[in-house]
Amino acid sequence: MAFGQVVNLDFDQIKTSIVSYMRSNDNFSDYDFEGSNLSVIIDALAYNTYITAYNTNMAVNENFLDSATLRENVVALARNIGYVPRSRKASKAKISFSVQGLTSAVTLTLKAGLIVNGVASNTSYIFSIPEDITVPVTNNIAFFNNIDVYEGLLLSQNYTVNTSQYNQRFILPNGGIDTSTLKVIVKSNEESSTKVTYTQLDNIIGITSTSNSYLLQEIEDERYEIMFGDGIIGKKLSNNNYITASYIVTGGKTGNGASEFSFVGRLLNQDGAAVGGTNVSLVDTIEKSRDGDSIESIASIKYYSPRIYSSQYRAVTASDYESVLSYIYPNVESVTSYGGEELTPPRYGKVYLSVKPRNGDYLSDFTKRDLVSKLKSYAVAGIVPEFIDLKYLFVETESQVYYNPNHNQQPVLLKSAISGALSEYSKSIDVNKFGGRFKYSKTVTLIDQVDGAITSNITKVTIRRNLRVSMNRWAQYELCFGNEFHVGESSYNITSTGFTIDGVVGTVYLADEVIDDKKGRIFFFIYSEGGKPQIIKKNAGTVKYDIGEILIDTVNITSTSVENDVVEIQAIPQSNDVIGLRDLYIKYDMTNTHLTVVQDIIASGENTSGSRFARGSSYNIPTYTRDSLTPVSTKTVASTAASTTTRSSSGGFPTTSSTTTYST
Repeated sequence: MAFGQVVNLDFDQIKTSIVSYMRSNDNFSDYDFEGSNLSVIIDALAYNTYITAYNTNMAVNENFLDSATLRENVVALARNIGYVPRSRKASKAKISFSVQGLTSAVTLTLKAGLIVNGVASNTSYIFSIPEDITVPVTNNIAFFNNIDVYEGLLLSQNYTVNTSQYNQRFILPNGGIDTSTLKVIVKSNEESSTKVTYTQLDNIIGITSTSNSYLLQEIEDERYEIMFGDGIIGKKLSNNNYITASYIVTGGKTGNGASEFSFVGRLLNQDGAAVGGTNVSLVDTIEKSRDGDSIESIASIKYYSPRIYSSQYRAVTASDYESVLSYIYPNVESVTSYGGEELTPPRYGKVYLSVKPRNGDYLSDFTKRDLVSKLKSYAVAGIVPEFIDLKYLFVETESQVYYNPNHNQQPVLLKSAISGALSEYSKSIDVNKFGGRFKYSKTVTLIDQVDGAITSNITKVTIRRNLRVSMNRWAQYELCFGNEFHVGESSYNITSTGFTIDGVVGTVYLADEVIDDKKGRIFFFIYSEGGKPQIIKKNAGTVKYDIGEILIDTVNITSTSVENDVVEIQAIPQSNDVIGLRDLYIKYDMTNTHLTVVQDIIASGENTSGSRFARGSSYNIPTYTRDSLTPVSTKTVASTAASTTTRSSSGGFPTTSSTTTYST
């Protein structure tokens, strides 16, 4: 007799199936399976079947990229489609120092290896360089300027090629290697003085039988194997060839933030004589250590490997650029790209990229230039990649939360719990990314679910952009929100924090005046608490409500009330679901999010008729100025005396001026 169809592999179900099978046998039809010793044997059979089924299921799962869980298996499956996971990335700093008292030296060489000790978060780290650096000596002084040093220790491994060994492997024995620092040198034999530096490949396009190149693949325990050519794809090694592989073993992102360095390196003059460390000046930190990162995660490998494979290491579409950039620059937290044909007016032949790095807010100019150079090797001819600065779109909420005091008599703790829940949401994948979306319904539901005492909440949403001012310069500004503005009043739908402008006494603010449902004008005004606004310039710019864009005409801003030369400008979105359009990085700002907890006297039974119930407004009530909790500027926002430049009758603005347009 055969088993019936297997539909469940749970232990109890397996046991039931075995019992049913045995009952179908006439010899066991009247047997008590529960109270006899045979039940122990049945339990053992069921347990064995269960474990076998579990192991089989797990083994099958490890054969597919989507379901594999062990890193070695995920890496092996990604290798089948030509993907090499990113290694650890050493934190990199830029330093300078000089060496004095070199009376007889012509050149001075800083030897590869340990160079300086650095301090980050009260922890000491060692920094190395992967290659020697030689500079000339001028007037008895040698200058080592803008040197890149990497957190970690420089190690080397030697191999001798033995063609008699079948399938000889060249495995780097250390984990935690930054493969970007890997340098492979091959000599004809160990005693030879002739060296050939081999280059690492990520694909085989253009490789010949004589190319001095190698491939790298990750193996078990986060180690790496070097693979050389076979005489068809890449040059084949000969017997007794001597291989030296040097690399930096790093702690990854733990070394980020080091800013104080002390020299511990080794210096040699042109004759090979050592130069004492007493001649070395203090180390000047040009850039503190940054961009260190951990080895690529399993989730990242699963996400990027099929996308890199689909692009075939070529950037054609906008999504290709996103995949390739994440592959060549592991410090990417979020990236967006779009073609110039999407702009108005269109700019054909260009692709624009914006990147949010993991360990900072913006990419440095050096990093941008470096990435553009790398992307060109992947880009289709005629397409020019261009990086644009990151633009933050901040979402702020104001919530009035009603609660039943019979169920919770600690409003302070309740408010803290709500704030904690919203803070967790502010870190979620819904926001904090390009193309992110602030989900209003999710936020409202999240507040209601914090505590059983909460009966309802009224939550209002505002959006904000930070205008970074070109201080003490006549300039025009363009600010794009990427979301349609809500126009509820004839004026003051848009407000700002304070600033001062050349030729005008007092703190100035900007606001809007509606022309029609699609367009309005920006005006400047002075305002004192409790008084009425005094308009100083009626036509200071335009606002396009339908596309969420603000254009500010030529103005010379001399100071701001918010630190870092920023003017905060807020608006009310037409939809409470806010989208980070194109190059806008959406961020839920908890600093300027307001919470108020109110007793629900209807739910508590104190006033069941609702005659004394305090109802909050569901709509934003316009104010003259923006009330911000952002730290204020250390520069005083003070009155500015009028200059001698010719002014127009509109007050404080030149009749003619050469202007510069800034987009922030």
